[in-house]
Amino acid sequence: MQTKLRGRDLITTQEWSKDELDTVLDIAFDLKRRRALGEPHALLRDKVLAMLFFFSSTRTRASFEAGMAQLGGHAQFIEAASTQIAHGDTAKEIGEILGRYNDGLAIRHCDWGVGNGYIRDVAAASRIPILNMQCEQYHPFQALADLMTIIERKGNPRGLTINVSWAYAQSYQKPLSVPQSLILLMTRFGMNVRLTHPPEFTLQPEILAQAEENARVAGSGFELCEDFDKGFLDADVVYPKSWGCMLTTADPEESARIGAAYESWIADEGRMALAHQDAMYLHCLPADRGIEVTDGVIDGPRSAVFDEAENRLHVQKAVMALTL
Repeated sequence: MQTKLRGRDLITTQEWSKDELDTVLDIAFDLKRRRALGEPHALLRDKVLAMLFFFSSTRTRASFEAGMAQLGGHAQFIEAASTQIAHGDTAKEIGEILGRYNDGLAIRHCDWGVGNGYIRDVAAASRIPILNMQCEQYHPFQALADLMTIIERKGNPRGLTINVSWAYAQSYQKPLSVPQSLILLMTRFGMNVRLTHPPEFTLQPEILAQAEENARVAGSGFELCEDFDKGFLDADVVYPKSWGCMLTTADPEESARIGAAYESWIADEGRMALAHQDAMYLHCLPADRGIEVTDGVIDGPRSAVFDEAENRLHVQKAVMALTL
């Protein structure tokens, strides 16, 4: 267990060692047990977390606010649209000023080509830990919650196969952050990662290279696939979700036209039958029901989406307790 994490930023899990991530999981499981038993755990009494949102949220805001309250502190919700950011507050000023008011600053900024850079600029100017609630490249807390859920349901993840797959959706051009964070984290924990997507929906080349290197170091596997059905074959965990084709086009209308060619990429009962009999279905939510996934799958016995959503609370509490 690592005990020197106070003050650390969490922008991507790649910047934390495996031992440090193991510590997060250990603490997350402990805090989940303590909450289940009704044991108070006000580890952050009198601490304040500022939460700066450039992008709307359900689970992220609710879980961070609840988590901070359960740890005895306070979460300060700040919507970028209601601040002076549009009128001149720079990333440096946000980092300097909120860093003097608060004990931690969590940011969600998913604009393509902007969000991650903004978070890092704030971090460079801030004296407090910066937590990435999601940017266009990374969603570290979602991936940690996913890993926690896999460990709960499956035990040691080493040697298991996870199919991280694109799926069709009609909603907005979603960020690349979830699949990118998944392939980076799961390869480090010894899972055999299969990344399945149409050719137009590739991920960032540098992320693919990092995932491949992670797999080499961990002795796990990393493979690319462009056949939706084949991606499900013999998988232990399936994670089909939509993301945008930002590396092909920045035009949302063009992205929608490209995606329409793959309307058949839906997680349904037939696809689940291709995976292992006890394969687990995961999704970060919200899912486009009837388009991205059938009700029978997402509400079925092999779905763990609500445990997965709950575990966002516990991994976030663990990181806040360790860093703030």
